[in-house]
Amino acid sequence: MSEGKTWTPQGWRDGAAQPGWTLPGIANLHSHAFQRAMAGMAERQTHPEDSFWTWRETMYRMAARFGPETLHAVAAQLYAEMLEAGYTTVCEFHYLHHAPDGRPYDDPAAMSRALIAAARDTGIRMTLLPVLYMTGGFDGRALSERQRRFGHSIEGYLRLFETLSAEQGPALRIGCALHSLRAVPPEAMREVLQALPQDTRVHIHIAEQIGEVQDCTAIRGGRPVEWLLANAQVDPRWTLVHATHLTPAEVRGIARSGATVAICPTTEANLGDGLFPLRDYLAANGAWGIGSDSHISVSPVEELRWLEYGQRLDTRHRNIAVRADSPSVGRTLLHDVVASAPASTGFDVSDRVMLDPHAPQLAGANEDDAIDRWIFSGNRNLVDVVEVAGGRVVETGRHIDGERIAARFRLAMRELLER
Repeated sequence: MSEGKTWTPQGWRDGAAQPGWTLPGIANLHSHAFQRAMAGMAERQTHPEDSFWTWRETMYRMAARFGPETLHAVAAQLYAEMLEAGYTTVCEFHYLHHAPDGRPYDDPAAMSRALIAAARDTGIRMTLLPVLYMTGGFDGRALSERQRRFGHSIEGYLRLFETLSAEQGPALRIGCALHSLRAVPPEAMREVLQALPQDTRVHIHIAEQIGEVQDCTAIRGGRPVEWLLANAQVDPRWTLVHATHLTPAEVRGIARSGATVAICPTTEANLGDGLFPLRDYLAANGAWGIGSDSHISVSPVEELRWLEYGQRLDTRHRNIAVRADSPSVGRTLLHDVVASAPASTGFDVSDRVMLDPHAPQLAGANEDDAIDRWIFSGNRNLVDVVEVAGGRVVETGRHIDGERIAARFRLAMRELLER
């Protein structure tokens, strides 16, 4: 095609910045940046019944090796990769707060500032979500030795939130992350939520694992989502991460609340979590987005593709993610992740992702099938140019500062793996 087309939730319009197809930037609603350093390193069986809980031991060992400089280098590489893939905003769910022995750094915000610097270096928008992490389980047990660097008192957490909030700007928002119901006692959750500004975005891990659901039911008398909806004012400011194991009533309850579910299909598959009930949630008109979480994949295409494929495997039918007004799976998926982004991130902006106008996979594409081809036509990254806030950060598929960022990342990985 000679004339460019730009996609909006209302449809395609003429006048793109270059020939071909221009899409909105995608928001990555869930990221643990440090885990990029262990991608592909937890694929050896350590137990006959390997699970999320055994994977977590590997994660703890890697987490213990990080300081501010290595976190900066790894996060910058990750964020450059996100931009190259078409993500233009990241929600960084950050719990690696203190030194490995649990003592705060001289600057208690040092690790948070490393992430902020990485976002600024690469040009990605960031919603930084400092995590409140207080207990090791629903029974209120103390944090383990390996978890101590994650922990805060309520007072310490609110001081960190206040410190970081002073740094907000056009490309940085500060939100709140409650790690999970098992890690935040009910009284602490209520106190922190009451202390936060009313427009604060709130993210929480929830109902990711069957064991988590069973423990919550046994100790709090209700399933995680059931308990949360009954005990907090869940509304569109909230993002429920994973929410994998739901009853029909919980599906309807989340949808009615206006909260967004952050679905992370590649990580949920990698960890053996289970499948989110997407078809029922779409029928309830629920809001949802995607995240790359542990970064075993850094591709919105793969997250969206495997979200749909998981539903096909579960139902043994095809073309699940559609709505009455559109039979296109790709358009439904793209519409929903774009529509949910402002509520989850705090950014109401539209960045541009321009697909390669010469890509063979898009030869002959038209307005009916261009998005479906982008998602389902193969594994080559079709992103050509990315602009954030009007500034170009990716050209010919590569981050404009990618070589320097990658060189620093290689040095950081050598340091991490030698520890």
